[in-house]
Amino acid sequence: MSENEKKRMGRPPVNATPITLRLQPDLLAWVDAERAKLDPEPSRPEFIRKLIELTKG
Repeated sequence: MSENEKKRMGRPPVNATPITLRLQPDLLAWVDAERAKLDPEPSRPEFIRKLIELTKG
């Protein structure tokens, strides 16, 4: 494989800004309980992104 053909490692670039979010234990427990009701169960970040999209209007 030539230098230009090598596979890239890691996550592909996306047009998004990462954030850090801290939640109180009771709110985190609610998030986990609600996402556990879904099939397939989304990751925490995906569940929170979906909640934001639903409230955008």
